[in-house]
Amino acid sequence: MTIARWMPGEGPRDKLLERGASSLSDAELLAVLLHTGYRDCSALDMACTLLREFGGIGGLLRADQDSLLSCPGVGPVKYSRLRAALEIVSRQALEEVSAGSVLNSPSETRRFLQHHLGSRNREVFTCLFLDSQNRVQRCEDLFLGTLDGAAVYPREVAVRALQYGAAAVIFAHNHPSGVAEPSSADRRITERLQSALSLLDIRVLDHIIVGAGREYSFAEEGLL
Repeated sequence: MTIARWMPGEGPRDKLLERGASSLSDAELLAVLLHTGYRDCSALDMACTLLREFGGIGGLLRADQDSLLSCPGVGPVKYSRLRAALEIVSRQALEEVSAGSVLNSPSETRRFLQHHLGSRNREVFTCLFLDSQNRVQRCEDLFLGTLDGAAVYPREVAVRALQYGAAAVIFAHNHPSGVAEPSSADRRITERLQSALSLLDIRVLDHIIVGAGREYSFAEEGLL
């Protein structure tokens, strides 16, 4: 059943228009994105099933393409809508964090990184390159895979930092497991990066690990 065939005033889309998006449950918001269900299954029923299957919004957004496409009723169109919605949120957050003063607030930095990395189903090492006023000049995903499996090369980070004229950097990576605690490998690579960049007078402001709905800050924990 499509959202358009709900009786006036009873569907998620009507609720959104009348009361605002914040009034909708996770399932109702997802139903609006899905737009249609499939035979004998409404968009809302389908949304509820998907949320149960993947353990909520976070798990759904972290699911890979094959996992989602194997679910009844989820074809390329619905998958594309979900990924596009997530990408819009990520790009909007990047615009905010690049606006100039956002990085004066650690909470806003963590919020951006949660948007940028929280839904990834593979470990990604990201670097924010900042100028002398702590304004973001560039956000770049530099390495993919686990820190043990896909090496993080300080030389490449240094080359990028010099290329962008960075005075400081913030490192971040996600833990697809959802646990935002640093491993021994996380600690070692942070020390190596900090040592390498200090030779170039480039400050390492933080290394943030993004988990499921929470973040771990090396700076706040006194590890930098």
